[in-house]
Amino acid sequence: MLQRAVMVGLMSGVLLGNAASAVAQKVKSAPFSYLPEQGTDRYDMRVPYKTLALADGSGFVILAHQSAGGYAVERYDADLKKQWTTTIPVGPGETLEAFGRGTQQALVVLHHKDDNGQNLTVVPVSLQNGQKGAAKMVMSAPARDRRPGVSISPDGNRLLAFRYLTSNQQVKSIAATLFDQSLAQLEEKTYDFRTLSDFFSPAVYVANDGTQYVTLISEGMKKLTVRRYPAGPSTEIKVLGVPVGGVFGGRPVTVRDAKFTVLNDGSLYAAALCADYQTGEYYSLKVVKYDFSGSGDMKFSPEFRFTPAYLTEVSKASGLEVKRLDDIYLGELLLTPEKQLVVVAEKHFEEGGSEAPVHARELHLFGYNEYGAPTWHSIVAKDQVAPAVDSYTGIGFRAAVFGGTVQLLTLENINKKSDLYLRRVNAQTGVVSAPERLKLNVADDQQLAYVKDFTTWLDEKTIIGVSRPSKKSAALQLEKIVVK
Repeated sequence: MLQRAVMVGLMSGVLLGNAASAVAQKVKSAPFSYLPEQGTDRYDMRVPYKTLALADGSGFVILAHQSAGGYAVERYDADLKKQWTTTIPVGPGETLEAFGRGTQQALVVLHHKDDNGQNLTVVPVSLQNGQKGAAKMVMSAPARDRRPGVSISPDGNRLLAFRYLTSNQQVKSIAATLFDQSLAQLEEKTYDFRTLSDFFSPAVYVANDGTQYVTLISEGMKKLTVRRYPAGPSTEIKVLGVPVGGVFGGRPVTVRDAKFTVLNDGSLYAAALCADYQTGEYYSLKVVKYDFSGSGDMKFSPEFRFTPAYLTEVSKASGLEVKRLDDIYLGELLLTPEKQLVVVAEKHFEEGGSEAPVHARELHLFGYNEYGAPTWHSIVAKDQVAPAVDSYTGIGFRAAVFGGTVQLLTLENINKKSDLYLRRVNAQTGVVSAPERLKLNVADDQQLAYVKDFTTWLDEKTIIGVSRPSKKSAALQLEKIVVK
């Protein structure tokens, strides 16, 4: 059964290359104002999701960069009728740090830095009427320190602000402050790392109940570790770490890319792409589930090796001879209600130079059952190119889970039709549907044509997006698409 599932997934990803005729309809559109981001942030993708569906299904909120002087938070109902708009000025030395929404407010987080120091300020906006609340500084740090950060819980009702305290470039501790949806301070904690010899890429996450997780890559980029700090007065710290690198067959293997995800149910997953330290050749994918409930153990899935046979599969799917994997990055860790995990990685790269086009190519999909065992893998071929003004906001993919199905949305030119295309992935078997054209006729030129940041799902059949439908028009449109 396992072999059959793998083969079915491969055949669906490789053979179903022709676009199917989608039963899709653009039912609404509205003018949309947007100014592409400038500076390094357009590459950092600090805020990659700028359209957030509301939990009650009544519509969505958007954060749009509309002028050099600031952003606008806008609420729309499910029929694209604008309910209100609120401007968020951005002054000198300020950049966007985060965007989230809870049940009552949208939260816009701004980072400010000057010679006197740096800080993070949250501007709350009422979801009911768009009224701005008083801006609240949630963290400050000296100008010479690392940039402080925030984490917003999956449901948007907890915000954690934190700063790094370092010595000789090494993080020694992190000071964190937890706030509720109304920005009332709940607690302060300090995460102490002085007993750790070396670690990299510390990141902080907060769960819906306020539990805090610090993720680390340690022991020479060979080990994934999570430290759990419960909300409230408890001082108990749980630490779970697992080696994913090492020396295999005489080859030193280290973490090349890692992704941690805290999901709505409070579970925490990690995936790591490992590579030969000396040659950079990709070696394997490893997946871990950190279970802090009960005995507090880990589920370490068997590794998926990138063998010559896998390179042959990639070559067949992409139509290009692939002798080694390059420029593959982890994109999403998606969990179904039945606890099946789908890991999505993507090939993307810059052609060369700050003004050169950016490319995104095949998707690598890996499926795991509820017990953590790998059951299938698929390769979805695509060839996306975006002008430098888009950076990575015009290419790549968006994904959402509905029941046992993962939906993937991409901008592609298939059979000479430039459009948004939808694929459905069976999370149990890995079968991938043929790409369905959403019939928006997205412009295909070297100008801004599609802004991925504003793509979201209101439900399984309703997609919101922003694109330019014609080469003859310079204007973007906010669009509602219904897929039958």
